Amino acid sequence: MDKQYRIYFDYAATTPVDPRVLESMLPYFSQEFGNPSSVHYYGQVAEAALDDARQRIASALNCLPEEIIFTSCGSESDNLAMRGAAFAARQQRNGNHILISPVEHHAVSNTAKQLAQLHGFEIELLPVDRFGMVDPQDVANRIRANTALVSIIYANNEIGTINPITEIGSICRSAGILFHTDAVQAAAYCPLDVQVLNLDMASIGAHKFYGPKGVGFLFVRRGTPIYPMQTGGGQEFGMRSGTSNIPYIIGMAKALELIQEERSDRQAFLQVLRDRLINEIQGTIGDAILTGHPENRLPNHASFVFKHVDGNNLIMLLDVNGIACSSGSACKTGDPEPSDVLTALGFPREWALGSLRVSIGAATRGEQIELFLSILPELVARARKLNVR
Repeated sequence: MDKQYRIYFDYAATTPVDPRVLESMLPYFSQEFGNPSSVHYYGQVAEAALDDARQRIASALNCLPEEIIFTSCGSESDNLAMRGAAFAARQQRNGNHILISPVEHHAVSNTAKQLAQLHGFEIELLPVDRFGMVDPQDVANRIRANTALVSIIYANNEIGTINPITEIGSICRSAGILFHTDAVQAAAYCPLDVQVLNLDMASIGAHKFYGPKGVGFLFVRRGTPIYPMQTGGGQEFGMRSGTSNIPYIIGMAKALELIQEERSDRQAFLQVLRDRLINEIQGTIGDAILTGHPENRLPNHASFVFKHVDGNNLIMLLDVNGIACSSGSACKTGDPEPSDVLTALGFPREWALGSLRVSIGAATRGEQIELFLSILPELVARARKLNVR
């Protein structure tokens, strides 16, 4: 299909850079190109821009500028938080126990697995309900004296569920245990005041809220014991060495300001379209189940499982028809496996393999939703026929 007729419904994967963000970045590629670590005029200009961006981001999170550590992405931020805090906890207070949910992004879950396999940490998975939500009381019941940290995703990338982060953070704070959240999906639509959320660490990546790919940050509350995972020249207060990516950091600060200023309007606009998707799909397609919480979910996120459907086949059929969505199942050398998230929610294989994530955004229009809804039932039926062996 000609590109001009294509529809993008995969905003949870990445977003286009807002033109206002791009405009803010451009001077720092060619005009104000200095290295902020240099002491001459060019470096001073770059350093001033870096400090300004850090201050603006700190204002958005209600924290101190020195509590913002710039990284390359949300995944790197997750890695720094998990490894840095775990090793510090072990060294300083014999912390060896890590609590996470079974529905974490792989940047958290795979990092936790490596900490267990290579370094002997004990990883405990918290229970989740059928919507993928963590009960704060379960966190309270499982915290130990030797718990190094707790990490719970703020808003799930695959099913859209928003966790009760403030309550979990309060429990961790009362117990004196570090609390980290992967806020990558949440940043565009959820409150980010780290004081209200009771956070010690939070990971964010710019490309989920109309900023550039390749840049993110980790909020680290002052006084939090954490070791650097990337050493060198001592940039980012010694927590993450490497030359600062000034244009991208500038773009991220601008994107975060815009999303905060426009959040209420965007939420209201997207939630109407999202609810239209959910209601129509559940009402017109048999053996279809909404995944994630029906109410406490991201306003731009609709996700489903279809019985006896290969999600990868459905995604390909949609793509042939000019619509970009995503599936939670991953194909491994011809052997599709259900996602860890859907398995944790208790879906059997014949359901879990048929996942579909529809995530909408700023450029989504009602007529695109209606076109999608008009062809999806037929494509699901075709995918079911393809799945018959």
